[in-house]
Amino acid sequence: MSITLTASRIRLTRSRKTIVDIDHLSISAGGVLALIGPNGAGKSTLLQILSLLLLPDSGTIEWNGEPVTEGNRLAAIRRMAIVFQDALLLNTTVKRNIEIPQRIRGIPKKDAEMRAEEWMNRLGIAHLARHPARKLSGGEAQRTSIARALALQPQLLFMDEPFSALDYPTRKSLLVRLGDILPASGITTMFVTHDFSEIPYLTNQVAVLFEGRIVQRGNIRDILGESAVSIHTWAPWERIGLP
Repeated sequence: MSITLTASRIRLTRSRKTIVDIDHLSISAGGVLALIGPNGAGKSTLLQILSLLLLPDSGTIEWNGEPVTEGNRLAAIRRMAIVFQDALLLNTTVKRNIEIPQRIRGIPKKDAEMRAEEWMNRLGIAHLARHPARKLSGGEAQRTSIARALALQPQLLFMDEPFSALDYPTRKSLLVRLGDILPASGITTMFVTHDFSEIPYLTNQVAVLFEGRIVQRGNIRDILGESAVSIHTWAPWERIGLP
């Protein structure tokens, strides 16, 4: 079942400075939302709050209209997955990196192995199954990180600039794959990005964060202009035939 995520009156301050001040933000079940904004706007902090890694000073987060509380917080965390900018892989093989989080969540060993194999195949890293994860290239490591997240079969997926450190061909390949996977999976997703060229691959819905506040929310055409829908606007190398 997909999750509708709603955040209301979320406030976080540090040293008397407002870091996050969100009156209302929602992502419909199975929807994908891109969160953009300048450096220091609070994007990563907001993502940490919504993914329950960071407690705000006040406010409510709801899943399908049910508030997330201290009593159901752990159960909620077990229904989500997070992909960070840095892959943060364990010192073991690629396959074990994908299996271990599943086992921690109580997935039977055989099922965890099957899921690992499925997602390694879907993300093009099956040939690296027994490879030491910490000897992977940046692109291979991030594919492993994404496979690990998706193998958990989350209802909510958060991604914090997961493509920013990758070269263009690797980034494009991952975006194309995820552009097929996310709509088919029904996973409610939020991803933070500085690169507008990534957005059309995954969604047409954008929220703009500025000084901790959502200042715009809507279709990419309305917020960034008609030309933003074309990746050629932001990736001019596409026009000269690079892969």
